[in-house]
Amino acid sequence: MYYPTNNYPYPYVVNPYAYNYMRNSYWPYPNYYLPNNPRAVELKDYGPNPFAEDINELTLQNNNFRTALWTGTHFQITLMSLNPGEDIGLEMHPNVDQFLRLEQGQGIVRMGKNKDNLTFEKMVADDYAIVIPAGTWHNLTNTGSTPLKLYSIYAPPNHPFGTVHPTKADAEAAEEKENGATVIDGKTPDEWVKYTEFLVNEGLEDVKRGINAVHILQEFILMGVLVGKGYSPEKAYETVEEWERTGESQLLQQSKNM
Repeated sequence: MYYPTNNYPYPYVVNPYAYNYMRNSYWPYPNYYLPNNPRAVELKDYGPNPFAEDINELTLQNNNFRTALWTGTHFQITLMSLNPGEDIGLEMHPNVDQFLRLEQGQGIVRMGKNKDNLTFEKMVADDYAIVIPAGTWHNLTNTGSTPLKLYSIYAPPNHPFGTVHPTKADAEAAEEKENGATVIDGKTPDEWVKYTEFLVNEGLEDVKRGINAVHILQEFILMGVLVGKGYSPEKAYETVEEWERTGESQLLQQSKNM
């Protein structure tokens, strides 16, 4: 039996990379990445926590123009889906290297040092990788008849933590709003405030319990340092409380009894 693959040695094939029969509509087995399947994984930002999933299935599951999957201190993963004829939009990231991996569909990528002179042009499809050096103008357009699905790795992060853009119009509106706003490790100032809200509430509870101000400041400054090192606010709180409870930090125990 003949099994079609992505490798076509015959000269009369016009577009040898257009279809991957294992990943597109010709695959005869259940699509486990479908949203209503119990094996589907919730698409959200899992950073900066440890994470291991099938990136191909998650990419195919995503139907948003852009969904942040993992945002850390040094890099970020986003999932993207471009409708037929749609493009990412001509852009350039001065201080960000970018990696794209296509998991479904076909398109054309253009890159160059000048936005008016994109000297690099190549047809791409399922299984292709695209590397975009920092400072390079680039665009990717879906030239096929099905959604072009891919994931992108930014180093360092390029979008705020938890970014979800259902459509390209939503992405453009969000980028206009963010122009001029400070983004640190993928979060705007307001997003950092919301992210650390758990610690603020815990600190207020300590105030209500009558714990002295020196101890509260010591604890929550330490928690802030740990958050900056990649701990979640909840994990940072548990860690500092454990230091105090076990006596690993004698200074915290002393300040609490002042």
